[in-house]
Amino acid sequence: MRYTDPSSLVSPVSFIRKQYFLFKENTYHFSKRCFDLTVVFLLSPFWVPVYLFIAICIKIDSYGPIIFKQKRVGINGEVFTFYKFRTMFQGSEAKLNQVYHLNESKDGVIFKLKKDPRITRVGKILRKLSLDELPQLWNVIKGEMSLVGPRPPIVSEVEKYTLEQRRRLMVKPGLTCIWQISGRSDLPFRVQLKLDKEYIRTQSFWLDFKILVLTIPAVITGRGAY
Repeated sequence: MRYTDPSSLVSPVSFIRKQYFLFKENTYHFSKRCFDLTVVFLLSPFWVPVYLFIAICIKIDSYGPIIFKQKRVGINGEVFTFYKFRTMFQGSEAKLNQVYHLNESKDGVIFKLKKDPRITRVGKILRKLSLDELPQLWNVIKGEMSLVGPRPPIVSEVEKYTLEQRRRLMVKPGLTCIWQISGRSDLPFRVQLKLDKEYIRTQSFWLDFKILVLTIPAVITGRGAY
């Protein structure tokens, strides 16, 4: 007679509960994707002209490409091409080692410098108003990012992550997140990580909507943006 370990059996209640949460999670992700695309396309009459105007200003202000491309880490550690308006002088990324000793991030994982000498005149304005992030709408359209989610880190930052810190890669990255409306770059990395983990644990459609709404005054005030 074949022996069956009782601990390997799944009760009907547990099975139904598991299927319910799986359905709920899939419904949320599907709704979130539909919401992202709907918002992007409905607002296109507003952001497309702004996009073109900024592109002209960047081209007039300094030499170099309009769009800055960088490899970032997304959901489950997948690397993708991340888009931003160029806010620094051409070749500034290669000069990071020259200013890294000025890093104002207390945790040492991310690099933050309020008065970075590599930033252009137009770049300072774009960063203050967070308009340099506008090209990431293309990342949203491509499905690499969402409107709401933890900000995507660069590859070199993730290489310094502990296993616990890698938990922020469990969901699709976003244009805005909880710490973006709670102090942004003024917050140390450990606090950003804590808020990202809190978002992952409690994420819902209404929380996403709330974060999007609160992002508007955060962008207008420019607090913690540099």
